[in-house]
Amino acid sequence: MTDRHEVVPGVPADRLALLETFVRIVEAGSLSAAAPLLQTTQPTVSRRLRALEQALGVPLLQRSTHGMRLTPDGERCYERARTLLADWAAFEADMGGAGAEPEGLLRVAVPHAFGQDRFVAPLADFLRAWPRVTVEWLLEDVVDDARARGIDCVIQVGQPTDPALVAIRLAAVPRIVVAAPALLATHPVPQDPEALAALPWLALRTYYRDQLVLTHAVTGESRTVQLRSRFGTDSLYALRSAALRGLGACAASAWLLADDVARGDLMHLAPQWQPAPLPIWITYPHARHYPSRLLRFVDAMRKAVPQVVEA
Repeated sequence: MTDRHEVVPGVPADRLALLETFVRIVEAGSLSAAAPLLQTTQPTVSRRLRALEQALGVPLLQRSTHGMRLTPDGERCYERARTLLADWAAFEADMGGAGAEPEGLLRVAVPHAFGQDRFVAPLADFLRAWPRVTVEWLLEDVVDDARARGIDCVIQVGQPTDPALVAIRLAAVPRIVVAAPALLATHPVPQDPEALAALPWLALRTYYRDQLVLTHAVTGESRTVQLRSRFGTDSLYALRSAALRGLGACAASAWLLADDVARGDLMHLAPQWQPAPLPIWITYPHARHYPSRLLRFVDAMRKAVPQVVEA
């Protein structure tokens, strides 16, 4: 039985659906990359592209062994298609009413440590509040080509640099300097940056490697500590594990280390001297209209994230 949107298998009769397929191909960079974003197969995407080219009477893409590129007509089609799809989305939203319940799939990229731990609770609250929304939770510390990959929004640590994105600051993550008591058995307990520099260190390569800037909590004075790193990683959890085993001192998120410090498994070093907090942002592409599920999720994160990382 043929779906009412299909005239032949894999080819929707709806021109908007064909345009959406074309836009996904362009933004993903290839037919094969667009297929999973459209939840279909590469041959189906190819058939839809041919159907659109036949309907318009012009070739849209030139493909070769070196890749693909838009024809002049393809460039015009891409720009117009994006506008048409945005207008249709706005029309559907207007017809559905501003108070329509959020629904559909939301794809979110989030840093590994937060995505495995602190942000799961607010995610669960969000899903309970909106049962018709489903979330694909992607653990990625660095996200490239989010739009082309169909990612709706990205939660990231560090200042966004892409002007094509909407960026909303959620919170700032306090950091502290710690080390295991075993490491300090052969070193005086540091109370100032100079003493910290004498310790072996563990580097969290995403944020510091061979030096760390510390600021005094009372005076505001800043000093740069030159580090002798014995171990480097891009994983916050691996950094913590190495610190617990006495391999070196480290600077990391206070929320992750607080229980270890409270138990005495780690010691808070030079507590008056603090690394700068790390800002957390949520970003998503500029658009004329946004689905309710995205706006609701952003609002939920704005309310929840400060409580789970700054406390």
